[in-house]
Formats: sequence, structure tokens, C-alpha cells
Amino acid sequence: MAAGYVAAGKHEDRATFELFLRRLPANRNFILAAGLEQAVEYLRGLRFDQAEIAYLRGLPQFANAPPAFWDLLAGLRFTGDLWAVPEGTPVFAGEPLLAVRAPIVEAQIAETFLLASIGFQSMIATKAARVVEAAGGRAVIEFGARRAHSPHAAIWAARAAYIGGCAGTSNTEAGYRFGIPVFGTAAHSWVQSFADEQESFARLQQLLGPATVYLVDTYDTLEGARRAAALGRPLWGVRLDSGNLSELSRAVRRILDEAGLRDAKIMVSGDLDEYKILELVAAGLPIDAMGVGTDLVTSSDAPSLGVVYKLVELESPAGTRYTAKFSEDKHTYPGAKQIFRYFDHDKVGCAWECPGCGCADAPPVRALLRPVMLRGELVEPLPSASVARSCAAANLRGLPAVCRSLYDHEHPYRVEYTAALQQLYEQAKKDARP
Repeated sequence: MAAGYVAAGKHEDRATFELFLRRLPANRNFILAAGLEQAVEYLRGLRFDQAEIAYLRGLPQFANAPPAFWDLLAGLRFTGDLWAVPEGTPVFAGEPLLAVRAPIVEAQIAETFLLASIGFQSMIATKAARVVEAAGGRAVIEFGARRAHSPHAAIWAARAAYIGGCAGTSNTEAGYRFGIPVFGTAAHSWVQSFADEQESFARLQQLLGPATVYLVDTYDTLEGARRAAALGRPLWGVRLDSGNLSELSRAVRRILDEAGLRDAKIMVSGDLDEYKILELVAAGLPIDAMGVGTDLVTSSDAPSLGVVYKLVELESPAGTRYTAKFSEDKHTYPGAKQIFRYFDHDKVGCAWECPGCGCADAPPVRALLRPVMLRGELVEPLPSASVARSCAAANLRGLPAVCRSLYDHEHPYRVEYTAALQQLYEQAKKDARP
């Protein structure tokens, strides 16, 4: 398409694209925005080197590309504007998570990366928020690096899970990159590498001291717990990765308490998700932390988000044209937009609107989309993952309780469209040419 825009003389037209979700997954009441940091890194580094251009020149699809296209690629940089909701913001169907206003070639080339970054991380952050909600204040650790769809996905998933509320990750690379607290335990192979389980525990304690977490179910869980307890302090606690967690957690708690280790914690893991965790919590089990892996980093019950990136406005020498789709099941609204958040509902309107301005008794409202880049430059440093995590926690607490429900999906959060946006839609429909 980029070559086509150059060939058609449209490459200097300024386009506005918006990235949004048509509909929520069947078992989600909101989506927690994440992935903006990586989107910004991509836009700031957008360019093509000579080797990449040479490769593209060799593709048959570009046989008729005009010379001006190759000149454009050689000097390509992102020079546009980026508006976005902050990471950790809950959003709903039909609301733009971000908007790009730039020369159409720049905005179009960015489409795939933006969809992948925002879609994937928002999916994982949302899953994490649900898992953390189910845990009821108990720590949740992201344990999914080995089960993620790739090593790269594992790093992004750890970041998104942290923003969604996880206390930390077992992924040290993610900890290094994003300042996420790192947790972990020795694997069964550590225990098996020693002839004696007790020796494996003692060696681990010598190394880790108060951070020691014993994996006690390699052979016999209760006997493993007794051996761990016999070593006394320092330790953090023990981890149960298999078996009947209800029976074992109670029995292990008794063993630890009888050894005077009442402050030692019990972590559980093993194919956990929010529904299983909710059952464990409801049973009142003596569990202090959960390690959640596969179901978290793959968001197993909602493994993809239908995010789309649509052209909504185009400025050319002929004037400004507002663009939309008018098909029944996939219609879109034209023009650059803003999300206006009240406590119990949102309004999506034209970017220039100001609901309540000049009205003293207007209800409190927040505009969610904020400028992140202007003319290709970062407006201000982006918040850290830790700040985004705090933002997410505060925003989720501010939602109506039904939105945080793991089971009630019959009472969706209300999203309305302003009269001005509806009028723009009708005008765009009249102006559209088949």
C-alpha cells in the first residue's frame, strides 16, 4: 500500500487511524490497555536500512514501484502524532486505545506492529487482572515463560501481567528490562540432582537464605515439607506444584506451624487460572501465593483480541474527508475521537468536544486519550511498568463492581456516542461514494 500511495501521489496526505476493539471477548467485561511503551519504541525507531530496502526491491510485488518510493523509504521516520489511553486504563468495545495522525505512509506501515503490541499485551494484562481479582489479596506470580508462544512473547507477557496486578515474574530478562520484581523456585531437577532431598534443600538454603522456597512435591509432599521444616530459618516458604492442593496445603501448614515456622508461606502452582484460584480462596485454604503460568501467558479462555486499526480521517489538498465503514456488523465511526469517562459510563465523541464545559453542575468527567508523541517527538517520558501497575489498580477499583465480576457478563458497562459524533457519521454516510 505504501508504494501505491506514492504512485497515486497520496503519500503526503495526513491520515488519522484509530486502534480499537469491535467487541469484547464473551467472558470479558473490560480490556486493560497495555503495550504502549513498545508501540512508542517502534515508532521512534521506524526506519529502513539499505539491506531491507534491497530485499524489498527484489520482490516481484514491487516491480512497478516508482523511484520516489525507494527514496521515501530511505529517509523514512515517524513524524506524526500519537494519542493513547495510559497503560493500565480499562477500555471497552468501540473505544480507541490509540490514535495515529501522520502522513499516510507512516501511519499505514505502523499498523501491524501497533496491533500486535497493543492487542497482545492488553489481552495478557486483562487476564492478569482477573487472576489477581480472584486471588483476593494473595500474591500472584507470573510463571509462564516456558509456556508462552515464543521467548519474545514471554517477555512481553511478563510485563503485561505485572501491569495487570501480578506481584512479580519468574522471567529474569523481563525483570532486568522493566524493573519487575523477580521470584522463583528451584525445579524438580535441582532436587533430583542430589542423592538426598534434604541435602538439596540445605544447599538451596545456603545459597538463597531468606528467599528460599522449597519445592516439596518431587517425591512425597508431606515428607518433603517435614525435611524443609527441619532446616528451620531462614526461608520464605514452600511450594506445592501437584496433588490435592486442598488437603496438602492444610497438612503442610500444620507441619510448618508445629516446627515453629508460622511465618513461612505456602505457594501453589500447577495449571491454575482465575476460576481454580477462586475455588481455592473460597475454601479458605492456608495459601499465601500462587504461581500462574500457561493459562496466564496464553490467556487460554480469550487467546486473542479482535483489535482493528481503521482510517477515520484524511487531510489532502482537496480538503478533509471523514471516513467510516457502513456495513451492518462492522460499521465504524468517522473522525478523530475522544473518550469521556464518567463513573458509571463512557461517552465517545469527536476529539474537539468538551462535555460539561461551562456547566457548573456537570458530572465529573475525564478525557482518556492523551498526547504521547507530537510531530514525531515524545511529549514526556513514559511511565514505568510499576507506575502503570499502580494506575491499573486504581482504575480497576474505580469501576463498578459488576465490571470486575469473573462470571457476570450480562450487565455490560455503558458506552454511548455523542450527538455530534452521530451527526458526523450520518454526514459521512451521505458523502460516501461507492
